[in-house]
Amino acid sequence: MIDIKEIRENPEKFKKACQAKHFDVDIDKLLEIDAKRRKVEARLQEITTEKNALGKSIPKLTGEEKKSALDKLKQLKEDEAEARRTYTPVDGTELEILMRQVPQPPDEDVPEGKDDTENVEMSKWGDIRKFDFEPKDHIQLGLGLDIIDIERAVKLAGTRNYFLKGAGAMLHWAVLRFAMDFMVKKGYVPFSVPMLMRNEAMTGTGYYPGAEEQTYLMERDELNLAGTAEVPLTAYFMNEIVLQEKLPYKFVGLSTCYRREAGAAGKDTYGLYRIHQFDKVEQVIICENDNEASAKFHEEIQANAEAVMQGLELPYRVVKVCTGDLGRGQAKKYDIEAWMPSRNSFGETHSASKFYDFQARRMNLRYKDGKTKKNLFCHTLNDTVIASPRILIPILELNQNKDGSVNIPKVLQPYMDGMKVIKPG
Repeated sequence: MIDIKEIRENPEKFKKACQAKHFDVDIDKLLEIDAKRRKVEARLQEITTEKNALGKSIPKLTGEEKKSALDKLKQLKEDEAEARRTYTPVDGTELEILMRQVPQPPDEDVPEGKDDTENVEMSKWGDIRKFDFEPKDHIQLGLGLDIIDIERAVKLAGTRNYFLKGAGAMLHWAVLRFAMDFMVKKGYVPFSVPMLMRNEAMTGTGYYPGAEEQTYLMERDELNLAGTAEVPLTAYFMNEIVLQEKLPYKFVGLSTCYRREAGAAGKDTYGLYRIHQFDKVEQVIICENDNEASAKFHEEIQANAEAVMQGLELPYRVVKVCTGDLGRGQAKKYDIEAWMPSRNSFGETHSASKFYDFQARRMNLRYKDGKTKKNLFCHTLNDTVIASPRILIPILELNQNKDGSVNIPKVLQPYMDGMKVIKPG
């Protein structure tokens, strides 16, 4: 959420942010409601001051003066009751709804663009393999190796579901364990997290409002199946004041993630690219309210993700996400896209996001600043370390052999009991 003082001081900045990010928020209406609220607050303060003064003077008065003062006090109480009937606090429904819809303005170096087709390529790593035979896609390979079963998963759970079995399941877990071990060695604290979240956590991290249609709702229990461990990790200290000397907090969580993929009918329906359930290793940083620190940690989490990709020897590119492809709370985002032969293109596998204090304000996550002695809102950042089975698409396709077998990346072999090749039969 945005500090309302910033909106008052520079409404055009936030109107521009709404336009750039494609969010329809009536900033003028928000400021109108806020002005009325502030006017009533000022009047209520005046009434309180007058009531206090009268309360002290009445015991000393007599006769007509006392009667006049009591009449005045009665009138002030009536005025107070009337003012409160028209009062809209910051958490009043209409103002709160508008405040939660206002997007974070993008950083100045974020490219302008309407959608992901206008993201800007920043760098590439690795050589794209040229095959001397007709390569198979990951599903053809998986079926031939008997490590993927989509048909039975659809029978049991509907579209966009799958089974991984045998060496396929082992490869999936190997990727996740490699990523977790890598991050723990980097000093990130490992977490196993709950994924059934209350609305407060979903709202606090910025997923509500906006992502309700993408979320599996457990209405009977008033809980939500989160689509990423970002939610529990970022909300871990919700409504707390943390110690400044403990910052930054660096967390890494491994969880199953759930997404409805509503509105994605007919899009990326083949294989393991866009599915309802997957596992992901997620990194989260909670740091001081300092823009330079945020920029530094944004580069750090991006470097972590790239190091994992390089360890897996997967060619990829990095893109700077344009304004029209940014989420409501993201000030800046990098995506990593791995080369996927079956798509004959790069496919997104990672997103590194910087939020400043957008999420912390919504979660009421603060620390006491040693210099100012004020309670300041933290800054938050997050990034994928690895997500599987999507990452199995390039792993299987880029490491395949002519006979349908698949070489296992060297860094994953220790996690597979030394297995070097997945062979048919």
